[in-house]
Amino acid sequence: MNDQASSETIQSEAEMRMQKALDSLQHQFNRIRTGRAHPGLLDSIQIDYYGAQTPLNQVAGVAVEDARTLMVTPWEKAMVPAVEKAIMKSDLGLNPSTAGAVIRVPLPVLTEETRKNYTRQARAEAENCRVAIRTARRDAMAALKALQKDKQLSEDDERRAAEQVQKLTDTQIERVEAALAVKEKDLLEI
Repeated sequence: MNDQASSETIQSEAEMRMQKALDSLQHQFNRIRTGRAHPGLLDSIQIDYYGAQTPLNQVAGVAVEDARTLMVTPWEKAMVPAVEKAIMKSDLGLNPSTAGAVIRVPLPVLTEETRKNYTRQARAEAENCRVAIRTARRDAMAALKALQKDKQLSEDDERRAAEQVQKLTDTQIERVEAALAVKEKDLLEI
């Protein structure tokens, strides 16, 4: 029973690592801008909030005003200049405009070249995710082999567990491909 538990532990750890890689990929995809406005676009922006670097969504509300405009409303009126400055300094290429306590962030129309660059970036992020998933598989397989070598796991159990890890890997890679296809479709949509 201990053998079974340890192989299941290895499999669940591999699954957890693969899921973390997928979650990270989704976060990276949210940072890549499509033609439409969405609040997640500004998630990576940090604000100097009383001496501490704080995520934008913790000092302001971010909402979609229309298809190409985000509306940022800082909780404190004194934070408006700091939020506007942080958005301008971000690597997103955005030009916010302030109207009282509200900051409007219009998103420029994506050019064909920009779309291709973003698509290339999305593919690179997907490849990084695939590598992370394969690394988790490799580590799980090595751990299973080590258990079998130490006679804590029979050859048949090791083979079955390895097959399960491979099935899990294939499923996660399919999810990466599906997420990439959706992102590419979003990016190339005019």
